[in-house]
Amino acid sequence: MSSARPLGLPHVDAETPAVLVLSGPVHRDVVDGLCAEVRALLEGGGGRVVVCDVGGLGPPGLAAVDLLARLELTARRAGGRIRLQDPGPALHALLDLVGLRFQVEGQTEEREPALGVEEAVESGDPAV
Repeated sequence: MSSARPLGLPHVDAETPAVLVLSGPVHRDVVDGLCAEVRALLEGGGGRVVVCDVGGLGPPGLAAVDLLARLELTARRAGGRIRLQDPGPALHALLDLVGLRFQVEGQTEEREPALGVEEAVESGDPAV
């Protein structure tokens, strides 16, 4: 049994970013290869964001922080960004401690209200 291919171009979802799965423990010798992979994903037309699944990194340490900082720098140089998926509370706290801020999958960006939330306006407030 065979079926005919649909006419036209195949459907491509331009909103779905590429995903790079990071597993631990992190060693310095893999950093350059991962940076090259992020660069290739961004330059290959896959979008402006690469999602880094950090759930498998294990216990966070400074090597993981260094890796994520280098991946973000590489992405910015290529005109994009990285976004973290599944960071544990310990990694989140360590990144905050060293002053690194990353977008996280499923969280709203800073200064953006969550979906479905409206700001209340007082009747005496002047128009902006």
